[in-house]
Amino acid sequence: MPSKPKTYSEKDLVILCKKRDQKGQRSLFDQESRIMLTVCKRYVGDNYTAEELMLIGFMKVFDKIDQFKLDGSLQGWIRRIMVNTCLEWIRKNKALYKEVDIEDAAHELDHDCAESSLESDDLMKMVLDLPQGYRTVFNMYAIEGFNHQEIAEALGISVNTSKSQLSRARKLLQAKVESNEKYVELKRQSNGS
Repeated sequence: MPSKPKTYSEKDLVILCKKRDQKGQRSLFDQESRIMLTVCKRYVGDNYTAEELMLIGFMKVFDKIDQFKLDGSLQGWIRRIMVNTCLEWIRKNKALYKEVDIEDAAHELDHDCAESSLESDDLMKMVLDLPQGYRTVFNMYAIEGFNHQEIAEALGISVNTSKSQLSRARKLLQAKVESNEKYVELKRQSNGS
């Protein structure tokens, strides 16, 4: 009968990783890789690139683990490294952002829209379908909690571009949600008749 893998506390994992212990590193990777792959997918969209960036991110985690102090969340620290790894890749590989004045950006999301029948997986697919620039700013602002100044600095864009990218992302998402709601309603009606 195969032995059950040993589980470590967060503190023990950090200590082991600081000693470059391979079992500790593997345990940390096994514990966090699924979540961090999801983080990377939100930024780059395709599975292959997301996996590659997650692995690069974990190499940075293991390389910089000495910088982690046990007074914060290890998962939060790892997430920040993953986000920064994705942002570095985006800056190097994509011409993502079109400079647009905020006055030209689309109107804000209509928060009074009908109740949605969307599942979180459906919404994630809609986010992944956004153009790269919109998706990056949306993730940073709505999910990671960056403000527009931080986004602008991280991506090398203006604050107004960050705001317009977010506004356009919201508008596209709203249109997709409304389209989905109309489809669900039509499907209900056709099943009811």
